[in-house]
Amino acid sequence: MTEIEWWEYDDAAEMADAVAGDIGFIIESAIDTRGNCVIALPGGKTPLPIYERLAAAKIDWKRVTIVPTDDRLVPMGDDLSNVTMIGKTFIPKGARVIPITSEAAEDYKAAGRAADARLQDVHWPLDLCLLGVGGDGHTASIFPGPDLEEALTGPKERRALGLMPDPLPPEAPVARVTLSLEAIKSARALMVAVSGDTKREVLEAAIAEGAGSPYPIGRVLAEAELPVDIHWSA
Repeated sequence: MTEIEWWEYDDAAEMADAVAGDIGFIIESAIDTRGNCVIALPGGKTPLPIYERLAAAKIDWKRVTIVPTDDRLVPMGDDLSNVTMIGKTFIPKGARVIPITSEAAEDYKAAGRAADARLQDVHWPLDLCLLGVGGDGHTASIFPGPDLEEALTGPKERRALGLMPDPLPPEAPVARVTLSLEAIKSARALMVAVSGDTKREVLEAAIAEGAGSPYPIGRVLAEAELPVDIHWSA
């Protein structure tokens, strides 16, 4: 069974300080060991305070490569683009930010194959993968739908794939490209950051259900190869 360490905070600011500190330590350790670092970061609102604090840290950002854990198939610069949000924060610091999508592609599976090919040139495994969780239990863009099993059980060498959520989330009703379960679980460090009672309840249920969970996050955590840190704020 995956070892889970649960950290609780009174508010989002306290969590942001702690998580940014942990990520900074992982980055610096990787740079000290190997000379560079590769991390995957999610989009969404929850991690924004984390990114603000992390970007302010004294890190040699030119040695850091960042990929999104997932992205929406929208043009670069679109409000729904995760890489645009991540890039605005970290590219000015000198980090290399690699997009896994670049346009509103009609063929989401082809977009996924293109992303996978791009990531084959990136040092692997990830030094860190930070995940969020949706109220429906999705993580990265591993959503319920016709492509769920492919995301969870695809070839070990696959790092990314295209996926169509079903139902489509009303706030972003588009296809996605996401890291595969294999790419996520092979990371040297795996962290989850969430806020609010609803997501806490989803996470607790998903962890209890393990590999049989109907929630994608439950399936992902059950397959994790190393201990997982879960950071939650009210």
